[in-house]
Amino acid sequence: MAERGVDVSALPQEVREQLAELDLELSEGDITQKGYEKKRAKVLAPYLTQIQNLAPPPAYDAQSPGPSSASAPEPEPEPGPSNSSSSRHRRTRRPHRSSGTRDERYRSDIHTEAVQAALAKHKEEKMALPMPTKRRSAYVQSPIDNCTPPDSSSSSDDEAVSSESAGPQQSPDTWINSSLHGSSTSSSASSTLSHGESRPTQAPQPQSQQVPPPPAPIHPPHSHSQPSALAEALAQTRIDPGGGVGPPDVPSQAQARGSRVDLPPNAAVRGMSRGQSRSSMMETADGVPVSSRVSTKIQQLLNTLKRPKRPPLSEFFMDDQEEIVEVPQADPNTPRPEGRQIIPVKGEPLGVVSNWPPALQAALTRWGATQGKSPALTALDITGKPLYTLTYGKLWSRSVKLAYTLLNKLGAKNEQILKPGDRVALVYPNSDPGMFWVAFYGCLLAEVIPVPIEVPLSRKDAGSSQVGFLLGSCGVGLALTSEICLKGLPKTPTGEILQFKGWPRLKWVVTDSKYLTKPSKDWQPHIPTANTDTAYIEYKASKEGTVMGVAVSKVAMLTHCQSLTQACNYCEGETLVNVLDFKKDMGLWHGVLTSVMNRIHTISVPYAVMKACPLSWVQRVHIHKARIALVKCRDLHWAMMAHRDQRDTSLASLRMLIVADGANPWSVSSCDAFLNVFQAYGLKPEVICPCATSPEAMTVAIRRPGVPGAPLPARAILSMTGLSHGVIRVNTEDKNSALTVQDVGHVMPGALMCIVKPDGPPMLCKTDEIGEIVVNSRAGGTMYYGLSGVTKNTFEVIPVNASGAPIGEIPFVRSGLLGFVGPGSLIFVVGKNEGLLMVSGRRHNADDLVATALAVEPVKTVYRGRIAVFSVTVFFDERIVIVAEQRPDASEEDSFQWMSRVLQAIDSIHQVGLYCLALVPANTLPKTPLGGIHISDTKQLFLEGALHPCNILMCPHTCVTNMPKPRQKQPVGVGPASIMVGNLVAGKRIAQAAGRDLGLIEDQDLVRKLCMWPTMMHQFLTEALQWRAQTDPDHTLYVLLNAKGVAVCTATCVQLHKRAEKIAAALIERSGINIGENVVLLYPPGIDLIAAFYGCLYAGCIPVTVRPPHPQNLSATLPTVRMIIDVSKAACILTTQVLTKILRSKEAAATVNIKTWPIIIDTDDLPRKRPPTVYKPPNAEMIAYLDFSVSTTGMLTGVKISHAAVSALCRSIKLQCELYSSRQIAICLDPYCGLGFVLWCLASVYSGHQSILIPPMELESSLSLWLGTLSQYRIRDTFCSYSVMELCTKGLGGQTEMLKARGVNLSCVRSCVVIAEERPRLALTHSFSKLFKDLGLSMRAVSTAFGSRVNLAICLQVDYLKFELHKLIFLCNTCAADLYVCVGLCFSQGTTGPDPSTVYVDMKSLRHDRVRLVERGAPQSIPLMESGTILPGVRVIIVNPETRGPLGDSHLGEIWVNSPHNATGYYTIYGEENLQADHFNTKLSFGDPQTLWAKTGYLGFVKRTELTDSSGDRHDALFVVGSLDETLELRGLRYHPIDIETSVSRAHRSIGESAVFTWTNLLVVVAELCGSEQDALDLVPLVTNVVLEEHHLIVGVVVIVDPGVIPINSRGEKQRMHLRDSFLADQLDPIYVAYNM
Repeated sequence: MAERGVDVSALPQEVREQLAELDLELSEGDITQKGYEKKRAKVLAPYLTQIQNLAPPPAYDAQSPGPSSASAPEPEPEPGPSNSSSSRHRRTRRPHRSSGTRDERYRSDIHTEAVQAALAKHKEEKMALPMPTKRRSAYVQSPIDNCTPPDSSSSSDDEAVSSESAGPQQSPDTWINSSLHGSSTSSSASSTLSHGESRPTQAPQPQSQQVPPPPAPIHPPHSHSQPSALAEALAQTRIDPGGGVGPPDVPSQAQARGSRVDLPPNAAVRGMSRGQSRSSMMETADGVPVSSRVSTKIQQLLNTLKRPKRPPLSEFFMDDQEEIVEVPQADPNTPRPEGRQIIPVKGEPLGVVSNWPPALQAALTRWGATQGKSPALTALDITGKPLYTLTYGKLWSRSVKLAYTLLNKLGAKNEQILKPGDRVALVYPNSDPGMFWVAFYGCLLAEVIPVPIEVPLSRKDAGSSQVGFLLGSCGVGLALTSEICLKGLPKTPTGEILQFKGWPRLKWVVTDSKYLTKPSKDWQPHIPTANTDTAYIEYKASKEGTVMGVAVSKVAMLTHCQSLTQACNYCEGETLVNVLDFKKDMGLWHGVLTSVMNRIHTISVPYAVMKACPLSWVQRVHIHKARIALVKCRDLHWAMMAHRDQRDTSLASLRMLIVADGANPWSVSSCDAFLNVFQAYGLKPEVICPCATSPEAMTVAIRRPGVPGAPLPARAILSMTGLSHGVIRVNTEDKNSALTVQDVGHVMPGALMCIVKPDGPPMLCKTDEIGEIVVNSRAGGTMYYGLSGVTKNTFEVIPVNASGAPIGEIPFVRSGLLGFVGPGSLIFVVGKNEGLLMVSGRRHNADDLVATALAVEPVKTVYRGRIAVFSVTVFFDERIVIVAEQRPDASEEDSFQWMSRVLQAIDSIHQVGLYCLALVPANTLPKTPLGGIHISDTKQLFLEGALHPCNILMCPHTCVTNMPKPRQKQPVGVGPASIMVGNLVAGKRIAQAAGRDLGLIEDQDLVRKLCMWPTMMHQFLTEALQWRAQTDPDHTLYVLLNAKGVAVCTATCVQLHKRAEKIAAALIERSGINIGENVVLLYPPGIDLIAAFYGCLYAGCIPVTVRPPHPQNLSATLPTVRMIIDVSKAACILTTQVLTKILRSKEAAATVNIKTWPIIIDTDDLPRKRPPTVYKPPNAEMIAYLDFSVSTTGMLTGVKISHAAVSALCRSIKLQCELYSSRQIAICLDPYCGLGFVLWCLASVYSGHQSILIPPMELESSLSLWLGTLSQYRIRDTFCSYSVMELCTKGLGGQTEMLKARGVNLSCVRSCVVIAEERPRLALTHSFSKLFKDLGLSMRAVSTAFGSRVNLAICLQVDYLKFELHKLIFLCNTCAADLYVCVGLCFSQGTTGPDPSTVYVDMKSLRHDRVRLVERGAPQSIPLMESGTILPGVRVIIVNPETRGPLGDSHLGEIWVNSPHNATGYYTIYGEENLQADHFNTKLSFGDPQTLWAKTGYLGFVKRTELTDSSGDRHDALFVVGSLDETLELRGLRYHPIDIETSVSRAHRSIGESAVFTWTNLLVVVAELCGSEQDALDLVPLVTNVVLEEHHLIVGVVVIVDPGVIPINSRGEKQRMHLRDSFLADQLDPIYVAYNM
């Protein structure tokens, strides 16, 4: 088209309007296509540097008998001893290249030139593709024995193999390759340079200062520009300044995320001014740091994706509310058939010959008796020399002996095991045709049905189980084989034949002559006249890999031989050279059956001989003066590549060269190339006879041998675009997308043929329509043996006309061939059903795609005949996958270059995008017995993630055109009218819930009796600790355990009080520390941290707990410590002696400035001093402590917790968990922030219960520490994190019996609460409960808690049973008179409540910020568990985060909380109070505008359940969905990372942990590889598939890393932003990084 090369969006407005009018006229039919193109070219002419003009060719023409040029898809042969013939070959071809346009249209190498033109067009776009990053250890180096020599057993059946082949041939693409090789880099240790990216010679400029180069001039496809042009194009990295048309996923400007990263030196801090934390970081225009080669590659990927995508073809999906609705969009330019309905084509009548035998066995009898010494078969040895010759007399006598043996001598005491009609497997190697002939005819004479199959070599043979299915469906119980073959079969240690996977149990019978019994003179085989009984069964593999048996009747076998004899004009005594497999198809029909019918001498050339000497069949033709040769295109190609100057070689005797795979449209290339080479050796053009066959219809058509001098049959130049729509169109526009097809002759004698639609009812096609060829003939298969269901759809087809009426009563057989009838009733085949790929409603042929891939100079990169093309169903459509075997000496750059060029060529020529292109090491693809690729097994390996590619290129952005439409968010007005626009649905209850009231008790005596004195009478924890030290000094509050479970430290009330006084005295003595200043507590988890906390409170300082740096990883952990110290403006650091040394060490000095530390106080050996007074704050609203933590989004936030909030929170937890002095709980949490700090440091002092402290780090050396402690101390209530639970689940999963033997019993545990600030991990909690159920753990015990930065504890589910009376008496320690009051109090304020609820939510509705509850097991559903019971004194409401209006029940929104223990605000340095006011003191826009709420930043919903709580009211369950800051905004929809990560983790068994994040609107998936590194590349397509299928997102980058790379904080939460920054800074050391195109 004329406008190619012009960016329409950059044209002036008036020009674009003119083009739009032209498009409208064309769509409405007001202008023809030709007129449209003419006018459009005229409009665009001023903006084009050059316009292509292509002359339209004719549709059909007769080709001149002269030689045509060789096919460029043929690879460069391997070096041989002589290159002279190759040079002569090139010289003879050169004159034919200068023919006119009309002649060029029929050259068979036209496709290669089309590919080069398409690649040249891509060259002009100057678009660099990012090359995958691969760790050196992940390279798959093929061992020496994998480097396939020409004679190896696994060489492909289409391979150029001879080591004596001609020298390298020049390709039109040589200059492109040379320029690319000159610019590409060598394979480095990490191969991180992108494709064509040259190493910089000078310092690169910052990205923001790069100036895009001017657009390259547009050249015609055949113009040869400077050799360095492509290299220069690939080396450039253009960054479009905007204005380019991008797909919906990739905007021209990356979306700004603000200055948040979690790398410690540059972390953003709540309230910190924007310029402070990012002063030295290089940024792009959108504020995102760019400091690595990784971001450069992603920019290249974005540049690639900014190119306009092809519009959707036939379907476009809309992800709307509940279901995906298909919205078809008809393309007005789609070609449609316009011809008349086809008339069935009749073959010539089958002639009647008087001496034709009544059955094939009768022919063998005749020749065995009258022509006993006439040669029937000559077999060759591995060197290609005759091994033996089987005469017709020997064939007859041996077949009779075998028939007699089968019927009479197999059983004991002459018991007959086989009866006529039984099925028998024939298992013979391709190198032993004589034994097969005898076995086949012996079975026919015995009237048993032979089933030829391939020799099984191992249990893992490709398709082995499917062969077993064939044998089972045919009821085979006996197998015939030769002695040599039997010895070679795999055996068990006892010497028995191995039982192959899926095979029935077989009895093996050896058919060598010495084991056969000579029949008595009076015994003669019964030879009936041919009837409809089954004669033999031929196996056939379907597209899905299922192997079925096609039954051929005796009359069909005879009639087929007769029709072949008539069509090929066979005569007695002729010599036939057969290179094909003699067990099936043409090799069997011509070389075994028809040859015996006509007493033909067959020379069988085995496959192994062809690999050793590709010219062997040509030599046999010359030596034996053969008249007929049976070959495939592979054999023509091999002979052409291996030929030498042999003056004694002559093919003049050939009258018929039958090309068995002539139905392949690309066979014309091999035929032309072979003719061009061997015409000088006497080969006549008219002897080449392609044919079309199928196992079901047998021979469909064959070209009759021509008369010398007669014009050759016609060829057709067809438009591939038309073919993809199933219509025949002359290619008049772009010869790059043309397909040249040759005819396969006329219909067989006695047959009737027509073309029907391949899908749906068998409706007759129109004359210009592509359809499936169906045949009615006596010479065809009758059924799939044993499979009556599929038989009817194939063998009993009645074609119908346009009105649906049958055209007759005679049944037709589907051939599986796609084609049409040309002029003169010639049959043209354009493909096969099994190779048909239906993509977006268009048909593409696998052979066409292979031909295009082969035209991209494959010789140096992949093996020519080892390319598999298939389709996989992903996201409602078929996606094309190409898999090829890579040569061992191919470099990474060469492989990626070849893959990217194949991608471009197929996109340009076939107008279809490849989904995946994979290269595997040599000799790793499953092979068919004759060396071809086993497509269905390859596809299965791909889908299972067991292909193990060494290079892979995913292109989902190119081919997935049916994505859901991006959601357009509509602006919503705020106010009472919002009730009308769906913010609050009428009739719905407002989504709010509340815990019980905290309540007050006025009777102080009752308070004392209930041990609640500090709860009710003291506002400050310091007062509570002092009161406990006075009233119960020896009561143990804390017990600290080590890794062995031994209590290494305890603290009673008075001990804790005195240690706090010592620390307070030390702080007060320091003159530089004033009341109200911040003090950092830097301690490992233990009692020292608790004492230091209360020491700060006693001294009037504000404690800030900080996790100490890791001694072995100071460079990563110390900067975070330094940042918190700087941000909090701490005046002092309290720590231990060991940590003091670390802070002042040389290692620390290498990371931070140790000279600027605040005052450091070592609290290990303080003097016994008391402070003058214990500080008491003037009011409870003063700050008690600061709580700092790094969120999962990488934001460091410090919140202020007041004394009033501390008291309210501790009282709420005390009531919810029923904590009293006699209670004992176990805590396995990090004590530095959030609810973990509250439970570790505050709750015991407030409530008086004993806390057994288990530092989580101790579990790394003793996994069973926590569970053993619960059992040893008979703990009823325990608190842990998800990381602790996951550690136990993974580490102790297989040790439950060992734990039980050690006496671990968890039946005492009634509540195990997981503390987290995230959605409950239902799968993990369920696995934990199920795993340790055998240790007595109740399935009801595990529950969850939920808190946030603004409120550390919102929900806390503790599942308690009713209290027992004696325990209440023990707890209260009171008299019976007070028991009534106590019981009443506990039951009214107790926590007896419902079990946590679980609901199932539709994932698609969550993307639209809606909640739709579905049944369990519904597709696209996720389970959500209630996040715990809301704490006393807490109120939550669900709010629309945009309108700030309340939502209805079961609606998704942000969770807002109102509670006396809300945090006061963010700790800010510069007094920016806007963040504080926005998050901590916000009001609803309508409804209840007076209440102050705090915004948690989490999305969730409230659902009123049918359960009741202790008060009898219906229970309101709060469900947390995810953090609002973590959600991914893609395509206008909201995605939660955990949902995508759950899908990714299910994709493959080798995926451990996974994490997702976005970068410039590209979705990046990081997966940890738990298996072997050879599985790494298998994960890329599986991850892409599962995310596309389940979430309707295209993955931009897939990163495979080692286990443990994904950072996880102490709470078990993934630090996704930290991971993102490490990836972009190239700090992950990934195994593999794939950039999806």
